[in-house]
Amino acid sequence: MQKVKVYIDGQRTEVPEGTTVLKAAEKLGIYIPTLCYHPSLKPSGNCRLCAVEIEGYRGIPASCSHSVADGMQVKTNTEKVKEFRREMLRLILRDYPPEAIEHPREKAAELQKVIDSIGFESPYLPSTEKHFEIKDGGPFFTRDYNLCVRCGRCVRVCHEIRGAGAIVYREVDRREEVGTPLDRPLEDVGCKFCAACVDVCPTGALVDKFPELQKATQGGGTAREKIGSICPYCGVGCRLLFEVEDGKIVRTSPDPDGPANRGQACVKGRFGIPEFVHSQERLTTPLIKKNGSLAEAGWDEAIDLVTKRFANYSPDEVAVISSAKCTNEENYVIQKFARAVLKTNSVDHCARL
Repeated sequence: MQKVKVYIDGQRTEVPEGTTVLKAAEKLGIYIPTLCYHPSLKPSGNCRLCAVEIEGYRGIPASCSHSVADGMQVKTNTEKVKEFRREMLRLILRDYPPEAIEHPREKAAELQKVIDSIGFESPYLPSTEKHFEIKDGGPFFTRDYNLCVRCGRCVRVCHEIRGAGAIVYREVDRREEVGTPLDRPLEDVGCKFCAACVDVCPTGALVDKFPELQKATQGGGTAREKIGSICPYCGVGCRLLFEVEDGKIVRTSPDPDGPANRGQACVKGRFGIPEFVHSQERLTTPLIKKNGSLAEAGWDEAIDLVTKRFANYSPDEVAVISSAKCTNEENYVIQKFARAVLKTNSVDHCARL
């Protein structure tokens, strides 16, 4: 693809043709504030906070949706741009609770970064004093639309990526607000509780019900380690980020760079891993039947027993059944074991969970 030269705040870079100004600025390490933009979603330019000045252009276009051109001269921090962003932010935060700005949630770090970058004194217009009841997202997350700034990310990810359409814009007292069709429960509007909306929310309006991230303190407490690995629920191969504390998984989120899932997960992978992996009913030690009942055994003992039992059968008397809960790699290994070691082609797979 042909590359073009662009100059941003006096710095020169080359990017592929069609790259947005925002992406070109990111390549140079130049921060441009935005709320409606998310790398997984189509650019919308709704919040207008990413406005920039471009030499020879009228107005101040949104950098998230405006493509670069060869030789383009961009300025991201002029007085005109800064004043415009301040006015837009004052409009956006008109109904945002002041106490939430003073004491932001951890989940609102992205909004706080925008506020710190632009600066915020007071809303542009008097607050409408709206107040919404905090609602559940099933047993998995909460919805506090008092903290919603209508950036549209949750609506767009639900429609563009998940295809569920469970979250929409709706009119409330002649205002456009985020909610469900006819304000019905999520269970009734096709929500799959994948929490994609939670993952893209920048304000803390949508928060999952996993335990809050604990900080290591002088009085004790263990900092969590974040480890990337494959979801154990099925063979799709979704990559998740596992938060591990004291040797146990306490929270999961989809890996934005996962090649199979690209930052998405199902409800089981997003919320069910800790309970599933650490279930009291899960077998973690081989069991061998002794004196009519199952007893724990070591791995060497169990493998030796199975090896001796297999030796009593010819290849035509053996069949191997694999599981859809295994990864593709594990299923490959088991069929290879069946064909190369046991010499049987009687291999099947349960296609159900």
